[in-house]
Amino acid sequence: MKRASGEVDRRMTLVEHLEELRRVLIISMLAWLAGTIVAFVFNGWLLNILLHPLKDILPRANHLLQTAIFTSPTEGLTVPIKVATIAGFILALPVVVWQIWTFVKPGLRPAERRFAGPFIASSLVLFAAGAAFAYFVMPLGLNFLATFLNGNAVYFPDINEYLSFLILLIVVFGVTFELPIAIILLGLLGLTTSQFLRSHRRVIWVGIIFVALIVTPGADPFTPMALAIPLLVLFEVSVLILGKVLRR
Repeated sequence: MKRASGEVDRRMTLVEHLEELRRVLIISMLAWLAGTIVAFVFNGWLLNILLHPLKDILPRANHLLQTAIFTSPTEGLTVPIKVATIAGFILALPVVVWQIWTFVKPGLRPAERRFAGPFIASSLVLFAAGAAFAYFVMPLGLNFLATFLNGNAVYFPDINEYLSFLILLIVVFGVTFELPIAIILLGLLGLTTSQFLRSHRRVIWVGIIFVALIVTPGADPFTPMALAIPLLVLFEVSVLILGKVLRR
């Protein structure tokens, strides 16, 4: 009996699944390694970009410094390696996502495959948008924290602590910007509707503001506000999109 053209119905054994998984992991690790090497070559350029928000506020917080400091001799090497490792993973992300897609694609139905592509692309775009937004709003909170003592103490920024703070902020913004993906997935699974979300809008708004206050590092009022406002906008846009998707 002939099967539909282009469809291959073959049951993979456990060993074949493990072999395929090993291939995905090896290619992903090699892509990460290659990206890390490239990023390490350009580590001076990357560090200059990452330190730009700090350099922007230092004239108001410390007239003695123009950039971050490091107090351990090993940080002169470990910091560039840390930055290169993270940047290398970002560079390798398209390859990693593609390898994961090739691994899970055979187990998906045609309808699921049709939705998977837009969801993956949207999640990457939203994460990148959140990371970029965090980078550009960081000077607001950093300036507040660094100048709050009004000259009674001098801010000496350690480069390792500063980069850890910046990376955490970028991850928080990037992950929370995935809110539309989560809402639409819940709608497609039948766990919520646009009508339900609209009727509980006030409670959800309060929850979003509360989450923004909890997950943002630091104690300044500007960073949580900078996170809450776009999340509220993304929520409203998600409700509109969900209503159209479910009607279809």
